[in-house]
Amino acid sequence: MSGAYTRIPYLISFAEKNDIKDTYAGPMNHVALEAHLLKPEQPRDTVIVFMHPIGGGAYLPMVSALARAGHHVIYCNSRYRGVDSALIMEKVAIDLGECIRDARERLGYRKVVLAGWSGGGSLSLFYQAEAEDPRITHTPAGDPCDLVARGLIPADGVMLLAAHISRAGTLTEWMDPSVLDEQDPFQRDPALDIYSPDCPAQPPYDDDFVRRFRAAQIERNRRITHWVQQKLAEFRADDLHHEELGFVTHRTMCDVRWLDPNQDPNDRRPNWCYLGDPRQVNNGPVALARFNTLRGWMSQWSYDYSQANGLTCAARLTVPVLVIGNGADDACTPSHTRRLYQAIGHDNKQLHEVAGANHYYFGQPDKLAQAVARCDDWLRAHDFG
Repeated sequence: MSGAYTRIPYLISFAEKNDIKDTYAGPMNHVALEAHLLKPEQPRDTVIVFMHPIGGGAYLPMVSALARAGHHVIYCNSRYRGVDSALIMEKVAIDLGECIRDARERLGYRKVVLAGWSGGGSLSLFYQAEAEDPRITHTPAGDPCDLVARGLIPADGVMLLAAHISRAGTLTEWMDPSVLDEQDPFQRDPALDIYSPDCPAQPPYDDDFVRRFRAAQIERNRRITHWVQQKLAEFRADDLHHEELGFVTHRTMCDVRWLDPNQDPNDRRPNWCYLGDPRQVNNGPVALARFNTLRGWMSQWSYDYSQANGLTCAARLTVPVLVIGNGADDACTPSHTRRLYQAIGHDNKQLHEVAGANHYYFGQPDKLAQAVARCDDWLRAHDFG
């Protein structure tokens, strides 16, 4: 993994008519995506494309490690780079499609393999499902966003790397179910407040408590979704069809897995998550879905209405898929890896686990090398090398 490569930054620019502006930079009705091409000296006809809904992964270890292994790699940021409060997953799929079109038509790559890291996994599945079998013409909020007419170009293969099932599913599994009032997060059900020393349930948790906890998480997501739908309906009833509203979702890093290592067990550090101490992250500014808009919530976070569901999308794929899970992942735990693998609706799939690896392979060059070797073997076996 010591091969040299050149990093080439570039822009992907395209026109797109929008009724509202949901990103800060750039003019109305125009999208510009920041991308990096990591190009080894040896020519190849295949390029590996990474995109995450909110970007920021151009310098992740796996991106550059694959380039050092001799693979051509593109990391492309979506239009929502770094800010997902107003993110629309259907528009992110359009962004990924423009990156793939540019890679084929301008850069000249004959084959494209999607590499979905973490939240990029369900995005890759969502994109590929709509490229192979297009169905979506509107967002979950009811706004036009025609992926059928867009003519998305399918990738030739998909790699799911330390991926989770979906943003909506992951958020729901991390929502604090003790919150009783979204306007006053200090009003909580003590029987479900696992971060309180007074909670009657303590780890290791029994199955009955976990079932109640999970059901309450889903119910909280549905309460928020119902409120969002009501607000959108009220605006439209007043002929305010493009009106938006920002809001805060409190306490969104609360999962029995962080406190009880017997839940979805692996080798992760107890009382910890990938963002740090989960008790602090639960109220902190960087947890999932902290800041939202009505349309953003429906598209990326609604348990019942988000269309970017990695599990249902995986069932629609026909291309080969590689799934790699990390044995000490403190974000995307083993059940996510297994569910994604099982959801793929064909047999041209492989599953590997990198024992002892954390979510990002930080401080683990040996684990990173193992993951790259698995990718390299799979790519070459499918003539993507």
